[in-house]
Amino acid sequence: MSTQAQPRDVDLREAEALDAYSRVVVTAAERVAPSVANLRVTRRTRSGRMPAGAGSGVVLTRDGFILTSAHVVEGPGRGGRAALTDGRELSFQVIGADPFSDLAVLRADADDLTAAELGDAELLKVGQLVIAIGNPHGFESSVTAGVVSALGRSLPTRSGRTVRFVDNVIQTDAALNPGNSGGALADSHGRVIGINTAVAGVGLGLAVPINVATRRVIGALMTEGRVRRAYLGIAGGPRPLPPQARSRFGRRSAVEVSEVVPDSPAAGAGLRGEDLLLEVDGTPIERVEDLQRLMTSDLIGKRVELRVLREGREVVVAVTPMELDTGREPERARRRR
Repeated sequence: MSTQAQPRDVDLREAEALDAYSRVVVTAAERVAPSVANLRVTRRTRSGRMPAGAGSGVVLTRDGFILTSAHVVEGPGRGGRAALTDGRELSFQVIGADPFSDLAVLRADADDLTAAELGDAELLKVGQLVIAIGNPHGFESSVTAGVVSALGRSLPTRSGRTVRFVDNVIQTDAALNPGNSGGALADSHGRVIGINTAVAGVGLGLAVPINVATRRVIGALMTEGRVRRAYLGIAGGPRPLPPQARSRFGRRSAVEVSEVVPDSPAAGAGLRGEDLLLEVDGTPIERVEDLQRLMTSDLIGKRVELRVLREGREVVVAVTPMELDTGREPERARRRR
C-alpha cells in the first residue's frame, strides 16, 4: 500500500490550515475592532473649526481615553470626532502629545467604551502573526494581517529641530496606508502590542511598541498631559574608541561630543567638544540612543557623574541635567541632548 499522500488529502490539509489561519485573524479582529476609532481631526481657527487630517485611535479606558499617534493630532487647537464601530460619533480633545514617542492621548465624551487589552511587545518574535486594524484612506475598520518582519528597529522622531529615536520599533509586512496611523497592531490573541505609526515602503510598516517604556509615556500623558525628559545640552554622535581604549574599557565605541550648548548644564559642568562620553552614573554609553534612554524625568535636577575620555585621559565630570522644554529652549539647542 502506498503511503504517499493523495492530492485530495493535500488539498484538505491546506484547506484546514487556511481555515485555522482565518479563524485566528477573524477572532482577533472581532476582539479589537470595537476598540479602534476612526478619527477626524479638526483645528481651531478664527472662523471656526476646520478639517486638519484623519487617522485612527485605540480606546484605552471605558471612560474615554484614546491612544493615537502624536503626528495625527499635532498642532495647536486640535480636536475632532471619533467614530466607533457601534455607530457612535464622539467629540474628543487632545489631553497630551509626545512627539518623541509619537504617542498622544485623547479624551472622548463617553463612559462606556470598549477598552482594548494591551499586550507586551517585548514577547514578540520575528515571524509571529500580527493584525493591523485602522482606517486607511477613511475606510473604517479595515483589517490586514501579516507577520513581524523585524524587531529592534529605531524610528527617528522630532520636535522642532530636536531629534530623538523611538527604540524597539516593530516592523511588519501587514499592509498599512495613510489613515492607519494611530491604529492597533494586535497579536493573534487580540492584544494590542503596537500603535501603527509609519509606512516605510511597499510591504513595510512600522509600529511603536507597547512595552514598559511606552506604558510610562502613556501614563504620563494621561495624568500630566506631557512627558518630562532631562536635558544636558550637547550634540554628538557615535565614534569608535581607539584600540587601546577598547581593551581598557571593554567596549568598541562611545558618544563623541561635537558641540556644547552655551549656558546649558553640560557647559556649566565643563564638557568640551571632542570629549568621548563613556558612562552616565556607571551606565555604559555607546550610542546616542543609549544616552537619550537615560534622559528621563528621574535625572532632572539630580547630580550625575559622566565618565569621559579627554585627549586619552579618563575624566569624571559632575553635571545636573535640567528639564527639556522644546517650547522655550533656544532654537540652536533643539537638536541636542
